[in-house]
Amino acid sequence: MILLSKQRALRELQMNGIYENEKQILSTSIEHEYKCFATNHLSIQDLTQPTTTGAAISIICVSFISILIFIELYYFITPEVVSELFVDIPESGQADRISVHIDISVLNIACQYVGIDIQDDLGRHEVGFIDNTLKLPENNGMGCRINASFKINRVPGNFHISTHSSNVQPANGDMKHVIHELAFGDSIKGFRQIPNRKAFHPLRRFNNTNRPSHISHDYLMKIVPTIYEDLHHVRRYPYQFTFVYREYNPYQSHGAGMIPTIWFRYDIMPITVKYTEHRQKLYTFITSICAVVGGSFTVASIIDSLIFSTRELFKKFEIGKMT
Repeated sequence: MILLSKQRALRELQMNGIYENEKQILSTSIEHEYKCFATNHLSIQDLTQPTTTGAAISIICVSFISILIFIELYYFITPEVVSELFVDIPESGQADRISVHIDISVLNIACQYVGIDIQDDLGRHEVGFIDNTLKLPENNGMGCRINASFKINRVPGNFHISTHSSNVQPANGDMKHVIHELAFGDSIKGFRQIPNRKAFHPLRRFNNTNRPSHISHDYLMKIVPTIYEDLHHVRRYPYQFTFVYREYNPYQSHGAGMIPTIWFRYDIMPITVKYTEHRQKLYTFITSICAVVGGSFTVASIIDSLIFSTRELFKKFEIGKMT
């Protein structure tokens, strides 16, 4: 029995020894594979040869990437404005009347004579409109600057600067003038991305002082309803317009009793222009940045490899010629 116990114990020791040997062999194999991987990695680094050309290409590549990233960031931050056209359908939040703001200087008629008259196809006829109207003397009291805000119906009509509201007519009917501002609808201040801003105030700073003194001035305007919707879905309703100017002699057209007038005749177009702000999606921006970085480094690597290979080939060719 004692002999069997000793044999069993000896066998267990042998088995444990074999297990430990196998464990040690496996550990050594893993360590060897890791070292081989590290050695190969180091050998690839050792084979990499830094050159002046490679450094220059890297600097140019990084600069190019920085510029492209800045451009992509600018377009990501700046909203894009998309336009569309459709037939005008009045909306619940849109007023039936259009606000008008005019700032005009009549150089040779005093404020006591001149005023604003409003007419339209619905039968409106106001002579000497005074609400929200400010008159300031100009040209040493010989002229008048009129700043007024009022509303017009969405039908064809006109408003004009005349002396019709005055009981006493001036001896001089000279209607030479400067239009400082004429705008319809909501203000476009704050909307920097709105396209073709001049179309919203084409008569701004329009100087009409070089015309004869005895004529009437006629501005024929086509008003285009416009909707501008920003990123927060806030809407404004400005109006674009175009104009055609003409002049005529009122004394020849209507007789000696007709005083020269500054006419603003308007018609509302049935087509509405809508501008909507859109911002680029975040994932599109990230994709563009990745494409810029990856593509630039790839192209730079190809160029560097071509230059290096060409240089090495040229060196070998020179050595071959020398030998």
